[in-house]
Amino acid sequence: MSRYHGEQVLVIPRSAFEEAGYFQGTSPEASHLLDACMKPGVARFMDREVAEQDSSFKQIIPYGIFVRDGKILHYTRGGSGGEARLHDKGSLGIGGHINPIDNQEDTITLATYMAGVDREVREEISINGSYTQRVIGAINDDTNDVGAVHLGIVHLFELESGDVTSNESALANLSFKSPEELESSELFDRLETWAQLALRLFRNSSSAK
Repeated sequence: MSRYHGEQVLVIPRSAFEEAGYFQGTSPEASHLLDACMKPGVARFMDREVAEQDSSFKQIIPYGIFVRDGKILHYTRGGSGGEARLHDKGSLGIGGHINPIDNQEDTITLATYMAGVDREVREEISINGSYTQRVIGAINDDTNDVGAVHLGIVHLFELESGDVTSNESALANLSFKSPEELESSELFDRLETWAQLALRLFRNSSSAK
């Protein structure tokens, strides 16, 4: 039996990513990348068991970071999370796979992706208060097994209130930390790779204001 119980996830061919503008590490051109990925006929749903082992496809993952008064929400990934390769790592990202339930149209569009973003946030955390959201960049890390089959789109959520609670045991020890705290060796070395890269994008987006 599949460890993913037949879950279908949104993917694009790696070739489509390369045509849109391949990069390693981070890129601020996430809007262009999303437009390219969500063009009719590019994205599709694939069995996750297959997708996790096939680096000729990239799973599109929204990766939301949540900021209140310049401090970023940080948590520890608990043992009940779906990705065993990330257990016990520190993280900044809330999000996950886009599934067929997110698609309410005949074809896969940007609306499919955004519906998945909203669903993932609601499933993983509860936010008391209003917030704004914008895309600040993309992450690609082909240097490890996890990154080789995923492509991250980083969303910045700016919160009115710091009243945020976890809806899942996989998200433990939630707290807001300054970028300087996160960049200390004690915390930074424990961050998953995507969190380190998302922190860089946040720093760059803040300095660009």
